[in-house]
Amino acid sequence: MSDLFASFSLAASGMEAQARRLRHVSENIANADTPGYRRKTIDFRAELDRASGLSRVTTGPVQLDRRDLPLIYDPGHALADERGFYEGSTVDLMLEIADAREAGRSYEANLRIFDQTRQMAQGLIDLLRR
Repeated sequence: MSDLFASFSLAASGMEAQARRLRHVSENIANADTPGYRRKTIDFRAELDRASGLSRVTTGPVQLDRRDLPLIYDPGHALADERGFYEGSTVDLMLEIADAREAGRSYEANLRIFDQTRQMAQGLIDLLRR
């Protein structure tokens, strides 16, 4: 039975990590046209919960894209300098959409694992009742 709880814990932590990733992707997409905005990313880590002895997926700290901000020529923009340039954002919408799809699919995969584990636990309980 402890293996079932370990599966529940791992799948739930995977869903939580992918939900956080999707939140940052959403922020990036919302700020794609914000001057000076740097893309946010997170890393995934395997962590051992010492209290329960179970492994789980966690996210690391939020990291900002370190690339140089692109210079955009628009002399009429309020933030443009004397040459007509302002700093854009480092968000690439195609990359963000791909990350959002990947995060969504990973979330769904973890959800399926969670559901399969629930069904197995229910089957075990039904067998024990007999």
